[in-house]
Amino acid sequence: MTYQTAQQVFEGSQSVDGQGPVYLAKHLTDDGNLAQIAHNGQIYTLRITRNGKLILTK
Repeated sequence: MTYQTAQQVFEGSQSVDGQGPVYLAKHLTDDGNLAQIAHNGQIYTLRITRNGKLILTK
């Protein structure tokens, strides 16, 4: 699935299994490759690799 197709299908929709909203990784990273996510007082880094994989680190 291409980025454009994924955007059309998923943007602003509920997840297929009803577990919550769907966010495009490119939107979380402002079209870059890094985003910081705060959770329970800690900062996590979401990284999109050159191969298009996602890595979440503490």
